[in-house]
Formats: sequence, C-alpha cells, structure tokens
Amino acid sequence: MIKNILWDFDGVILDSMEVRDFGFKEIFKSFKESDVKSLITYHRLNGGLSRYVKIRYFYEVILNKSISNNEVEVYANSFSEIMRKELINPKNLILDSLNFIKSQYKNYNFHIVSGSDQNELMFLCDELGISTYFLTIHGSPTPKNTLVKRLLAEYNYSEQESCLIGDSINDYEAADANSIKFYGYNNDLLKEDHNYINTFKEFNL
Repeated sequence: MIKNILWDFDGVILDSMEVRDFGFKEIFKSFKESDVKSLITYHRLNGGLSRYVKIRYFYEVILNKSISNNEVEVYANSFSEIMRKELINPKNLILDSLNFIKSQYKNYNFHIVSGSDQNELMFLCDELGISTYFLTIHGSPTPKNTLVKRLLAEYNYSEQESCLIGDSINDYEAADANSIKFYGYNNDLLKEDHNYINTFKEFNL
C-alpha cells in the first residue's frame, strides 16, 4: 500500500516545457541555432535532469568546449531569472494532477523531487500557492536519485510504501535506483514499459 508519493515538478504539476525551451534559447542566443536545437532535443529527452547538467552538456558535448563551474552557475542564474518571471502564471498548472494533490494531500505524504533549481522551485511553489500540499520541496543541483535516497532515509519511508510520479526516463531511473515504484505521466513514450497514469481521475493506489 502506497503512503508516500514523490512528485516530479515539470511536466507533472507544471506545464513548463515550452517556457524552459525558451529559457535555453535565450541564454544561448549568441550561439549557432543548430547547436541550440541539439540542446533542446537533449533537454526534452531528459526532462528529469537539472539545468546544470544540460548547460555542461551543451558546452562539453555539443560544442566540445570546456566550461568552469562558475560559468555554469552564471548561465544557470540567468536561466532562473527567466523562469521566475515566466512560470508564476497559474495557467501553467496542470489541473488533472493538481486537483488530485489538493484532494489527497492529507491522505498521503507528498514531496517534490525535481530537476529544477531548488531555490527557484520553492519560489514558484510559493507564488503559485501550492507549497502547503507538500511536506518538502527538493531540487537541483543535487541529482534526483540522491534526493530520493536522502528523503527515504530522513523520513524512514519503506520502499514498498513509496512511489515516484514523473514524466521522463530520468524519473524512472531515480525510482529504480532506490527500489521504489514508478508511475509515468504526461509522456506517451513511457506508456509501453512502465506503470502509467492516463488521468488522475482514474488513479488508484
């Protein structure tokens, strides 16, 4: 019986993909369009990874250049400024999942474990008025599998009583690495090989 639900944020609670696409295009607007397109493809295939990983991937893999930790931080901060402006609109909330969260948060232990920057994530949740539904809100730069591991240990949660809901293969990998159940959502590519939630109106644990 599931008692503890760990939620991914982007694509599960907030429909943010296009805004985050815009953010990467904006911070890298001085680079070749084809290179930025390659980053957007990588970003969309790896929604659960942090912007820190994606910025480094852009430089080290796509551009084949080195980048310092400080430079990564500068880009990440610029990206966060854009997100704080663009993502506080309540219209971006996914009502299907949000209605489930609002109606069930007293019946389960809800936590957010996201690839989004933690400070930005907490800001957005406060601005959107949803922080109260979650016991904790965790994000990057700590990798998601580490966030899950720490959370299970800190709250002494049983793996059999815990699950992670996410929209990317990275979310599945974080759940699998910690031996908890995974449910895919809002990504048809996850339907074939994973437990999948078509709508929370029909979701039973």
